[in-house]
Amino acid sequence: MIDKTYASAAEAVADIPDGASLAVGGFGLSGNPIALIEALLAQGTRELSIVSNNCGVDDWGLGVLLNAQRIRKMTSSYVGENKEFERQFLSGELELELTPQGTLAEKLRAGGAGIAAFYTQTGVGTQVAEGGLPRRYDGAGGVAVASPQKHVRTFAPGGAEGEYVLEEAIVTDYALVHAARGDVHGNLVFHKAARNFNPLAAMAGRVCIAQVEELVPAGELDPDSIHLPGIYVHRIVEVGTDIEKRIERRTVTVADALTSPDGTPREIPEGA
Repeated sequence: MIDKTYASAAEAVADIPDGASLAVGGFGLSGNPIALIEALLAQGTRELSIVSNNCGVDDWGLGVLLNAQRIRKMTSSYVGENKEFERQFLSGELELELTPQGTLAEKLRAGGAGIAAFYTQTGVGTQVAEGGLPRRYDGAGGVAVASPQKHVRTFAPGGAEGEYVLEEAIVTDYALVHAARGDVHGNLVFHKAARNFNPLAAMAGRVCIAQVEELVPAGELDPDSIHLPGIYVHRIVEVGTDIEKRIERRTVTVADALTSPDGTPREIPEGA
């Protein structure tokens, strides 16, 4: 069996050219392949077309590529946490293909499974199906590029007739993903929320590059615990368990809010 390990993130992404398409894992800031993203930033790759649930925040995740103006187009379902994203989109610097979240997930999975397209009820009766969603602005408030109309057909699964819109699968040149554990053959195990989009992004990439916190020898992972088989993964690099992980929105209980990190009670101002 092939050993798919690479010595560094920089080596693993070294051949990604300008203009490449990438499927990038992550859900919010959970499971962002930040070491691979930063390596891509450092090597100067430009004009990227990226498929990812979101585009990180201004200074983390895909946001670091966006801030450096390395991204030409985003295909995403949620873009509300990044002010620079808003600025670039409204100014006409960035193209956006806004896609319902479940549809985006299935488009990635279908691409990896060899399914060219599928029909879904999501988006029927809206601009998702009828077209006209702004994809690129002209910088003066007008729409330079709008989404096209999609094919709609009537089906009756289970006897209930309804309209369904045709959605094409997504296949990208590369995929960048983050996993908690992996072996030298590329079998991956994800941790909790990081599992939401990382396996799907991995499936969609013709060349999948995975960063893992812990790399183990072949045979050490329980086969029943593997979330993504190594057949989808082509390169793997270990980044360590101490890699920085950020939280998009920290939520604490009342008890946590009233307690300092050292366990002593906080002083709460009157009226707070």
